[in-house]
Amino acid sequence: MILNGIMSTGDRDLPFVPVMFTFDFMTLDLQPGQKLARGVARYLRSLGYASLEEFVPIRGLRVDVMALGPKGEIWVIECKSSRADFQTDSKWQGYLEWGDRYFWAVDMEFPTDLLPDGTGLIIADSYDAEIIRMPDEEKLAAARRRKLTLKFARDTARRLQSLRDP
Repeated sequence: MILNGIMSTGDRDLPFVPVMFTFDFMTLDLQPGQKLARGVARYLRSLGYASLEEFVPIRGLRVDVMALGPKGEIWVIECKSSRADFQTDSKWQGYLEWGDRYFWAVDMEFPTDLLPDGTGLIIADSYDAEIIRMPDEEKLAAARRRKLTLKFARDTARRLQSLRDP
């Protein structure tokens, strides 16, 4: 029992010291696409972007990485770990309308000639990434930008809270 900052154990009273929940995310066994997403998120952070993995803008769509920039810009990044992963993705064109810029994130061995023109290219690994080709900007409508930004913030807050209070 805790009373006035003192935890009573029956035999003795101890000062209550809150314990922070810690978790070593580096020890997780990540899939190849998740490793790319981690490297992309690290790189985006160095550019001043906040990112969220597996973001769902609307039911039926799940973006690998959504990034929110310092000026409110929204980028969508799809991580592809292999030719087969890319060729079986039939939903990617549906993601174009959910960001100002659309990127593919792939590793060094990926055959980049498969990727459509007009889309961005990020080369990534588990630890970092680099933009190789910047796509043209297609500005989101103000109402959609506001809705996405709010959903991004709420989803991020929920995920953070669930780490502390699962």
